[in-house]
This record gives sequence, C-alpha cells and structure tokens, in this order.
Amino acid sequence: MERRDKINYYLDLAEIVLQRGTCLRRNYGAVIVKNDEVISTGYVGAPRGRKNCTDLNVCIRQKLQIPRGERYEICRSVHAEANAIISAPRDKMLGSQLYLVGIDMATKDYVQNANSCSMCKRMIINAGIERVYIRDSKDEYRVIEVQDWIDQDESLEGVFGY
Repeated sequence: MERRDKINYYLDLAEIVLQRGTCLRRNYGAVIVKNDEVISTGYVGAPRGRKNCTDLNVCIRQKLQIPRGERYEICRSVHAEANAIISAPRDKMLGSQLYLVGIDMATKDYVQNANSCSMCKRMIINAGIERVYIRDSKDEYRVIEVQDWIDQDESLEGVFGY
C-alpha cells in the first residue's frame, strides 16, 4: 500500500469535515494545520442556534438563482474557512496552512475553480495563514500563497474617490 502524501492527507480530512455541512448548494470543509498539527476545522453551516438550509429544505441563493460568487450576504451559512478561523487561536494560525475542499451537492463532483470568497480571503489574511491548498480532484490541488492575495489587492481605489 502506498502512503498518502501529507497535502492530500489534509485535503482528505477537509473532505471528511465537509460531510457535516448543511448547504444544499455547495459544501466545503476546511482544515487549518501548523507544524503537522491540526489546529482547527470548519464546515458550511448556519450560525449556532439558527436553522440550517437542510432544516428548511431551501437554499435562498439557489431559489433566487444567484450566480456563484455573488451576493453571499444573502446566504444563511457561515463559510467553512470562517468557521475554522473562528475556532482557532490566532497565535496557532500564524504561519499555518488552510486546506479547502468543496463539493457541488447536485453533482457530487468537486467544485471547479473553487476559491475563498473575498470576505474569507480577508479573514485568512488577518489570521496569519500563509498558504491555502484547494482540491480540484481526488489527487490534484492548487497552492495559493496568501501573500499573493495581499500583493494583488483588489481595492476599489478610485471607484469611490478614496
């Protein structure tokens, strides 16, 4: 039996974590790791005490036909990355890696070209996470250096006159 490489091992853990997700559209799992120690995990779900989309049997974004990557403020869930960050102490996240896996609930396939939303990117930056690994297929993934998100600042400078 061939031993699983560490990156895919942690991505496999994120894939297990996403199975707790409650989104009817796309479920994600996130695992934060530092020095080969799992610091935190997170999956998509409504804030504590609120009903999940699976409880209501409706995804409002899907019902309103909102395209992927738009109008996240309408979603009732907290993203996997945010839940993992909320559950981790910041000092342990400094210099860590985040592993992210997304599954499309309709097709059960990996979410193609998955990436963190702009709000999650800001949280990842502020948490001090250095690198994000995103699964594209069972054995393929992308590596994102968080510094690239900082360097490619998507500011609205000039748009609103500031």
